[in-house]
Amino acid sequence: MEKHHDWGSKFEREVLDGLVRSLTETFGPEARLKMHSGLDFYHGHEGLTAGPDGVIELSTSATALKILVEVVGSAYPRDIRDAVWRLDSFERSRPHEVGSVRMIAAQSLSPGAKKELKERDIAFFELGGSLYLKHDYWLIDIQRPSKPQASKRAPQLFTGARENVIHSLLMHCHEWMTGAELSDLAKTSQYTCSMVLQELTQREWCESIGGGPTHRRRLVNPGALLDAWAEQWQTRTRERSSTWYTFVENPRHLLARIAETIIEKQVDFPWAFTGAAAGNVFVPLLTNTDTVDLIVPKGYTDDMADMLRLKPVKKGANVTINEREGASLLFTQPHPEYPAYFASPYIQYLDLLDGRGRNKELAEHIRNLLEAEWARN
Repeated sequence: MEKHHDWGSKFEREVLDGLVRSLTETFGPEARLKMHSGLDFYHGHEGLTAGPDGVIELSTSATALKILVEVVGSAYPRDIRDAVWRLDSFERSRPHEVGSVRMIAAQSLSPGAKKELKERDIAFFELGGSLYLKHDYWLIDIQRPSKPQASKRAPQLFTGARENVIHSLLMHCHEWMTGAELSDLAKTSQYTCSMVLQELTQREWCESIGGGPTHRRRLVNPGALLDAWAEQWQTRTRERSSTWYTFVENPRHLLARIAETIIEKQVDFPWAFTGAAAGNVFVPLLTNTDTVDLIVPKGYTDDMADMLRLKPVKKGANVTINEREGASLLFTQPHPEYPAYFASPYIQYLDLLDGRGRNKELAEHIRNLLEAEWARN
């Protein structure tokens, strides 16, 4: 590979060098690559006062290609549009050439940004190693994790009080809300709501109208938000979970029996059913569920176990108690057939992604109903 660049920032050089390495690995030793400053490469062409951040000449035995590259940082859909506009503008003004593609090279790109680039038929590269390039009979689609520095923001959406905001937005998706209204639903500060909303607006999952006291926002892409939450949910630090056993003549009556006992004991702390038994009540699918999962606040496992007269067991458990705070006990719902509280359909969906038995199938059933509700709204 021949290098000709001493232009731009250190970051631009790092991204362009990473792109050239990735192309070299992809096309193999027979490929010849030259990298140029975009402006220097087209210097002397009449009417051109600007160029892309870089131009890479790629030659193989089969073809030759010019890759026009714009470099960005960590980008969401709105971030890439200026870069795409610059590439389009340059494409219109430069001398006509065949065998060229436009490319966005970045430290990291959000899933929405990648989707939009593919739809616009624009190549992209991430420092983590992802590479997408489509030209004539070539299709390169390498997907790798983004650089760690760029992914630190995402997990912060789904911790503590911020998770309450996420849950509230999903429960009220497509509804216009002020910061005060959202704060009341999420039981957290307006500052926390504002931080979450800014991030979601950046990702184009929320939109806003008005300003000042009349400023309102609403969630417009619940599917993308729920997918991001699910991804984080499955990698989060596990809460305290314990397994128990109680005798019941017919396992099908286990949930009803526990619900009746909790009401009789007048439990005075928050709690909710989740897991397969609860999900099957919400969207009947399975013919049989013989275990029950409960959510209680931190520190209340022993209280619940004593009230239900449960015995701790390692094997053969039919009751699991999970200690949690925050979002899991927001928006619990009663059910007309049971004197009980059930976790919201979003929490049930997330819990059912644990890979146990037919839980995933039940989760997909809940997801279908949620998507139908989003469509109606």
